[in-house]
Amino acid sequence: MENFNTDQVSQYLSKFYDMAIEFAPSLVLAIIVLFVGLRLTKTISKTLSKLMEKRNVDASLRPFFVSLVSITLKAIIAIIVLGMIGIEMTSFIAILGAASLAVGMALSGTLQNFAGGVMILLFKPFKVGDYIEAQGYSGTVKEIQIFNTLLTTPDNKRIIIPNGGLSTGSMVNYSSEPHRRVDFSFGIGYDDDIDKARSIIKEVIKSDKRIFTDPEPFVAVKELADSSVNFAVRVWVEAADYWAVYFLMTEMVKKEFDKNGISIPYPQTDVHLHKTDN
Repeated sequence: MENFNTDQVSQYLSKFYDMAIEFAPSLVLAIIVLFVGLRLTKTISKTLSKLMEKRNVDASLRPFFVSLVSITLKAIIAIIVLGMIGIEMTSFIAILGAASLAVGMALSGTLQNFAGGVMILLFKPFKVGDYIEAQGYSGTVKEIQIFNTLLTTPDNKRIIIPNGGLSTGSMVNYSSEPHRRVDFSFGIGYDDDIDKARSIIKEVIKSDKRIFTDPEPFVAVKELADSSVNFAVRVWVEAADYWAVYFLMTEMVKKEFDKNGISIPYPQTDVHLHKTDN
């Protein structure tokens, strides 16, 4: 029994020695490829990070892209190394591909939002602090996440919009341009003096220093409506002053019209009663 065990151990050692001799070159080469591949991955990641920094890529996007590239390269290196040492990878890759497809189908909506977030961070159709209108909602952008964008409404409600639809749908960015035009419509009675009303509106415009003189403010009769003569008034201001100018000018025009006897009519119905003798 002892001789049998000794012979068996000798056979195992001999086989192990033969296998070591046979696989040693492949193993050494695999280790070299692994070492060089990891160093190369580190270099590529650093280079990519510096390149995105020079291109002014959003700071929240840089770490994500670097990590994604690094993980992808390491996975490729692992597959190459395992194949070099003789491990059959065909079945493994097929299983991994099938699993990835199943996960991708299950998370298609999430992946769409993820891709939308990347597109928004790359092309920057809006930024934090902009006031936008999209997907039936409007508000100030508070945070751009990978999957969602957070808005805050003027009455301090939080709106969460998935990035998928936000990146592919129509959107209005009210903050992208430094200047905005404020449009008004003021109505006066048919018996009122048009020239006097126009002069009053122009004086109100001139009194507000936030309104630009270039482009020149526009004041003209827009239409002869059912119960009023309507003026179209257009002025240009800094984007940040839009609502302040809008509210103040609306109030000031009303006050000046009242002081000068200019009426602002409202829809009304005249009822005539006729007395008949039976």
